Order: sequence, then structure tokens, then C-alpha cells
Amino acid sequence: MRAEPSLRSQAVAVLEGKPPLEKILVANEHARTAGVLPGMTKLQIEGSTEIALRDRSEFQESATHQALLDCAQAFSPQIEDSARDTILLDLSGLDKLFGTLPKIAHDIFRRAHEMGLEVNVAVAGTLTSAVLAANGFVGVTVIPEGRAAEVLGGLPIEVLFAANAAVEGPLNSKQLYSSVPPCFRGEEILETFHSWGIRKFRDLAALPENALSERLGQRGLELQRKACGKSERMLVPCDSPLVFEEAIELDFPLVLLEPLAFLLNQMLEQLCMRLQSRSLAAQEIHLRLTLENGRQDSESTFQRIIHLPVPLLSAKTFLKLLQLDLKAHSPGAPVKQIHLRIAPAKPRTGQNGLFIPCSPEPEKLELTLARISAVVGEGCVGSPQLLDTHRPQGFEMQGFVPMDSALAKINSRNGNGLTENLVTALRIFRPPIFVTVTHQNGNPSHVSSQQRNRISADVLWAAGPWRCSGDWWEQDAWERDEWDIAVQGKTGIVLYRLVHDMLTGRWMLEGSYD
Repeated sequence: MRAEPSLRSQAVAVLEGKPPLEKILVANEHARTAGVLPGMTKLQIEGSTEIALRDRSEFQESATHQALLDCAQAFSPQIEDSARDTILLDLSGLDKLFGTLPKIAHDIFRRAHEMGLEVNVAVAGTLTSAVLAANGFVGVTVIPEGRAAEVLGGLPIEVLFAANAAVEGPLNSKQLYSSVPPCFRGEEILETFHSWGIRKFRDLAALPENALSERLGQRGLELQRKACGKSERMLVPCDSPLVFEEAIELDFPLVLLEPLAFLLNQMLEQLCMRLQSRSLAAQEIHLRLTLENGRQDSESTFQRIIHLPVPLLSAKTFLKLLQLDLKAHSPGAPVKQIHLRIAPAKPRTGQNGLFIPCSPEPEKLELTLARISAVVGEGCVGSPQLLDTHRPQGFEMQGFVPMDSALAKINSRNGNGLTENLVTALRIFRPPIFVTVTHQNGNPSHVSSQQRNRISADVLWAAGPWRCSGDWWEQDAWERDEWDIAVQGKTGIVLYRLVHDMLTGRWMLEGSYD
């Protein structure tokens, strides 16, 4: 239901097992109204066109359970992972932060609905009463203090056994179940209650304790205390892992980008809601697509990773970045399965100064850079970073990373606003000016260029040469001589950097000094 919201208003049944022995594992209310019950085979309902059948997905169940944990973490740091479909929260002391207990219960219900979860929320004085109320009542239930037996009295006795794992807790349920004799286990006790005419919680609560103990022992007394809301146990807090993954397995392969973007948007909204519940943001987005190769039982995987410069939390921004990336790097085959994972990080906090101009929003800046990169090419947008090499003008492009205002201060200036160390700047010519050089006594004496007569003058003085080389073990090896020369210009003496490429034999003016 969470992966396909359109099925919420339809009759849906989940299948388990291998063909042709598939059986109904669970069915929603619409399907049960149509006569579909757990345990039925697929052949029994195959003729009905109103029932939507889906195979059980362990990954979807795990992702839904993680979403339920994230929803609980948004309200209380003390939570217990009681069962696959049950989470217990300690709400004591949270009224000053979130309001009254009924308000907290309705806020939890609303947040779960926004995350695509259909839940029942119950608030009670004991964990056992809250679990039984959540399994027996629909929607939000708040049990006043001291009225647990009255509120729970109308529940069917089957609820007491359906919620057994969550009531006993994650540590005690298996031990307790394995320690009782077979005649005192759930199925036998429920059959015994039915033979006694016990249908409601209030019927079990009205039985004499001595007579019940004689027939069912301590197990019967424990069930009676639970039905009365008197059974108590301690909360067992857990440290839930930070796993933010979503996956969708498609019935039919997707070829176009538009329907793929629709599903990605749905998955990103769910992941961003989960991140927001944990007060986290996204640092990396990992996309894995399972492709169809056209051959039976043959498939391949297409993966893309988007590194964000700063932690962000915007589903629209993430979707646009994925669309631009998929346009530039097409999967090349129909998509059968979508897997999306987000690496979490703490949100970026920034404090602007009074005298520092505001920087652009990270979301808009990243989208703008992605659009420019789609036009000029990947790896051509960013900040230049010098390489650890002696190769002249060796650099690479790295993504823009916003700097802190404290780090953006220029420490090389003194109180008068002047630099402490005055240096001569070399203005690089792009592209360089190729020239013809005349030598005298081994030194350049005259330089001239045929490019629109840009330069033609005698060399007043020259310093050099300085020979440098590198990367001789690579295909793009380099070796050159450098000279600093002075020539008479129209406005005065001009200093140039003259370079002789030893591999090609060409001379060029690389730049001029200020």
C-alpha cells in the first residue's frame, strides 16, 4: 500500500510461497469483505477480477518498518521495536514539548499518514493496555487513567492472542512461549475459551481467579491480567539503525523518463519525510536500476551516485538532479526495478555576517550548476583545484562547496587593506601566442608573431632558460624551456613569459607580467 498508494481504495491480498502453491498471507478490509481470507490459495480467488494480488516483498516490509521507526523517533527518544508491525513509545514528560496526550496521539497518526503508513495509535498508562487497544481499535484511542478494563472490555478475545508478541516484548515472547506446555499455548487456550463461551475481554475478566488458575495455571492468570489492563512490564529501548532505502519492483518495464521520474518523486518524498523525522539531511543519493536485456532470466544493473556539496533536504531538488543526470547518462534499456538509497548527514547550519554578502541558496546553486553541466559537459563546471604536479597550469575541476563566513575572510591583508607581500602577477594568454624567435649568442634577440601583428619587437633583455619536464612515463609527457623577456611596447616596456616546447619545437608567449 505504501509503495502503491492507488491501491488503498481497492481490495488487495498479499501472496506468499512459490507457484503453484501460493497462499494468501494477509488481506485488507476491502478484500475480506469480498470473501478473501488468509490461508486461501491463489487458485481459489484467481477468477475474481476485483482483487489485486501482490507478492510478498521482504524489502518493502523492512522499509515500511524503518519508516515506522523514523515516525516514532520524531516524537520520543525512548522507543521499543516490539514487533514487525508494532512500535512502543515512552510519552512521559513530553506534554510540555508537544502538548496533551490526545494531541500527541493525533500528531503521531497524522505524521504516519503523511509518511504513507496506515496505523492505529493508542495511549494508555501501561504498555500492555496500549498494545491491546492499538490492535483492537481503529484510529486514535486514548485510555484514561484507571479505566483500562472498561475500555478494553468490549474487544474480541482473539485480539489478546494476536498481539501476544508485542505484549510480551522482544526479549520475553520467545522465552515465555517455549516455556509453557503445549496444552497452554495460544491456539489451545483460545479454543478452550470458545468452548467456555468467552468472547470478549470482559468475559475473561469476570472469571474467578482460583478456578482459572486450576484449569490454565499461571498462563491463564496472566491473560486475565492483560484483559483487565493490569499487566505491566518495562519498556526495552532500542537503537534503530539509520537506513534510508526505498525500492519498487515494476510489473511492466519502463522505457521513458517521465514515468520513471514520477516513481522517483514518490520515493524521494518518502525518504525526505523519513529524514525530516530524524532531523537529518541527505549527503549522497544512490540510484540503482535493474534493467531488462531482452533475454529470458537475464538482467543488468545501472548505477548512479550524486554527491551533494552540502547536506540538503528537498525532494524537488533531488528529483531535478536525478532527471538531469539520467538525461546525460541514459540507462539504455527498460527498467524493471528501482532502488534508491540516501546517505544521511547532519543538516548544514550557517550564520551570515552583517558585512558579508549573502550567498545563493545551496539548492538553487546545485540545480544551476547541474543545468550548466548538462550543456558544457560533465567535469567542466566547478572550482579549479591545482594538481600536485610541476606541469604548468595543471588543475582539475571540483564541485562548488560553500565556505563558512569565518573561513572566507582574507587573512593576507593588513589593517590598511594592502597585501603584506607584494608579488608580480602573470596573466596567462588563452590560447598562447605562437611566435618566431631570432637568437643571438644563444639568447632570444627578436620575437614576432604572425597573428594579426600582435607583437614584433627586439628583446631588450632576457633571463633564462629554466628547463622543466615531467610525466615522461605517460603518453602526454612534457618538456620545455622558459624565458622571461622584456620588449618595447607602445606604452612602455612589457615583460613576457617566453616558452620553447622541446617536444614540438614551437615557441610561444604564455603570458605577460603586471
